[in-house]
Amino acid sequence: MNKLINGYCRLLEIAITLMLAVMVVLVFGNVVLRYAFNSGITVSEEVSRWLFVWMTFLGAIVALKEHGHLGTDMLTSRLPLPARRFCVAIAQVLMLYATWLLFSGSLAQARINYDVEAPVTGASVAIFYASGVVFAVSSGLLLLVQMWRTVSGSASAEDLQMGQEAPDIAGVEALHLADTPPLGQGPHSHTFRR
Repeated sequence: MNKLINGYCRLLEIAITLMLAVMVVLVFGNVVLRYAFNSGITVSEEVSRWLFVWMTFLGAIVALKEHGHLGTDMLTSRLPLPARRFCVAIAQVLMLYATWLLFSGSLAQARINYDVEAPVTGASVAIFYASGVVFAVSSGLLLLVQMWRTVSGSASAEDLQMGQEAPDIAGVEALHLADTPPLGQGPHSHTFRR
């Protein structure tokens, strides 16, 4: 199962890289054509916007697999392992519910906009909303696999960490706790006399 998930995420990373390359070529080419030749690529803005949305959703799938989303484990890291597993399972159920809401909403929007043509490319606007469907299906399957590992007890302590602390916040807390002198003994403490 891990091999299949890793292969899928590798394909997503390649797709994201290609989308970014196309965006750079379109936007940079459009800027050069506008300033140098007083013309432009007509579809540049619309296609770049759609690619950006797709890149965001595909990147979120990869981040979910790698536990790369921001989170905090200030409470759960202090709990014993069974309680931590319970909290992670509850969080995964809530994320599955949110994924279901995203899936149903994106699918409804894709159906509504299936016959609507984009103003410049003429492509179906459903392509735009399909990114939410792809994200919801992929993340839903990943969450089910992660939840099975959590409930069955095969999840490691690393798998039970749902997200990553923001590096700047974790760094500031570590510095603050390690370098805080007792009150009145710091380098900026002053004694006031009359």
